[in-house]
Amino acid sequence: MKKSTPAQWATRIILYIIGLFFMAMGVAFAVNSNLGVSPVTSLPYVISLIVNMELGTCVIAVYGVYIVLQILILRREFRLINLTQIIFSTVFGYFTNFTKWLLADFTLPTYGGQLVMLAISIVAVAFGVFLYMEVDLVAMPMEGLTQAIAKKVGKPFHNVKIVVDCSSVALGIVLSFVFLHGLLGIREGTVITAIVVGKVMGVFKKPLQAKIQKLCFGAVGPVPEEVRELEELEGIRVDD
Repeated sequence: MKKSTPAQWATRIILYIIGLFFMAMGVAFAVNSNLGVSPVTSLPYVISLIVNMELGTCVIAVYGVYIVLQILILRREFRLINLTQIIFSTVFGYFTNFTKWLLADFTLPTYGGQLVMLAISIVAVAFGVFLYMEVDLVAMPMEGLTQAIAKKVGKPFHNVKIVVDCSSVALGIVLSFVFLHGLLGIREGTVITAIVVGKVMGVFKKPLQAKIQKLCFGAVGPVPEEVRELEELEGIRVDD
């Protein structure tokens, strides 16, 4: 984690939280588009349908499991600072509930309208992920779990991320068929989001990365390895 002055730390935290809000807004638009949520949200969303509970609450619960898994995998190597994932997961969960309340049942008619809502979702998620990655605080639980597994098995982060994302979606599909007797929440939008979000992040990265780095650290520093690998996985050139 990079060093900062107290003012820069405050800026990083604020930008991180703003990033979480945009991610939550993207989740709300994806849900209302009815074309499928992102791979990261697929499992909590299916569980929320099964137990008839608010999506944000299920996000907090599932992310809590991811944190426990990190502790079990890393044991003494688990850093206490990573427990702050609990705080940010809770914030993200509440943001998700709030944005779902804000949008209520708003939808755009026709399949074209659904695609527009999915596009808004992708842009919001991409901007949110871009912000939270650039300020280099703590990883969100799913990325934290990916890092933990990668460290333990000695495999590159991006290879493990593919497995973790696919496993999350696969588990969501199984639970959906078993408990909901059909496939809900995971559709073509899930695949489109997985493919396109990284590309859209690249659109934000080129004009904004240097400005955010200067704001948060006073200068453009080296890209953390896990961020570099994730960017390469998503098709973003890290030297743009």
